[in-house]
Amino acid sequence: MRGSNKALLVRALIFGSHRSSMNSFSRRLHENLISNPGKTSHPSKPLSNFTTKFHFSTPYPQLFQRTLSSSSGASNIVLVKSDEELNSGLKNVQEKSSPAVFYFTATWCGPCKFISPVIEELSKKYPHATIYKVDIDTEGLQNALANLNIAAVPTLDFYKNGKKETTIVGADVAKLKNTMESLYRED
Repeated sequence: MRGSNKALLVRALIFGSHRSSMNSFSRRLHENLISNPGKTSHPSKPLSNFTTKFHFSTPYPQLFQRTLSSSSGASNIVLVKSDEELNSGLKNVQEKSSPAVFYFTATWCGPCKFISPVIEELSKKYPHATIYKVDIDTEGLQNALANLNIAAVPTLDFYKNGKKETTIVGADVAKLKNTMESLYRED
């Protein structure tokens, strides 16, 4: 077995030997290796008839314990804990034409945990833009979330001059950085 196939097999074994506990990447890899045992490839060439769609889910969520925090001094990250706080934040942003990002997340969301340090970094780079972090599983937020059409996490709504400029759904770091730069760069 060549190097690239060996590495993929090791990844599959790490994520579990039982099909029910494997994530989709590992399951497809396992199925491909079983159905195409003779198809090995050079590391620069992917396995034929094998496509991969990466997911950030894992059967070991404890491996991803990074969280978005505002523990160091003054921060422009506001943790939204109620329907009233969310509505007040939206109203404040619209009335005062304040630059803001509403970051809808969940503690169980792998892509949210992946992008969280990037958001924290950007909050320091653009301190004049308030970031409202909203955990969608917070009790009492369901009506407000439905009104805002939040159907997936992470979802980031960007406001400038009191109006929603754009939305990003998913953990696209490049798009997030570019959007923050284009909307909140101070000349």
